[in-house]
Amino acid sequence: MELDVRTERPGDEPAVHALNVAAFPTDAEARLVDALRGNGALMLSLVAVLDGVLVGHLACSPVTVDADGRRAHGVGLAPMAVAPAHQRQGIGARLIEEGLRAMRAHGPPFCVVLGHRDYYPRHGFVPARTRGLRWEHGHDDAFFVQALSPGGLDGVTGVVRYRPEFDAL
Repeated sequence: MELDVRTERPGDEPAVHALNVAAFPTDAEARLVDALRGNGALMLSLVAVLDGVLVGHLACSPVTVDADGRRAHGVGLAPMAVAPAHQRQGIGARLIEEGLRAMRAHGPPFCVVLGHRDYYPRHGFVPARTRGLRWEHGHDDAFFVQALSPGGLDGVTGVVRYRPEFDAL
């Protein structure tokens, strides 16, 4: 069984939607991905395919940091979903790895993620509060950041805001 991680292609949308519905308690994340895609706001959308079946998805979209009249631009990693039957098999880790690699090549200076405090530090993320960043809705103990380029977080402090599509969550 070979896991293929690739960029989402036209025609993948129904499977991506169904996967996000299956992986989360509600369909909010599935609707979020659909809205981001529909508004042209997906900087990256990766899928993990195992034996021809879509088993994982990772979305990245723009974020901003406002502080002292300045605005910095980065990327938010969210949502990430793995089919329940395929969790804890390294698929999420592979999606994160490939997503960060692609984002480093794409150019945003930093990446933020709201997620499990024991999981994301394994992938190079640090608590955002240690870098002077906070999410506009709190959850400081579960909000993380990673520089994607040398100096990518230099001078970047303040409140992180995701796209308006996230407000529906």
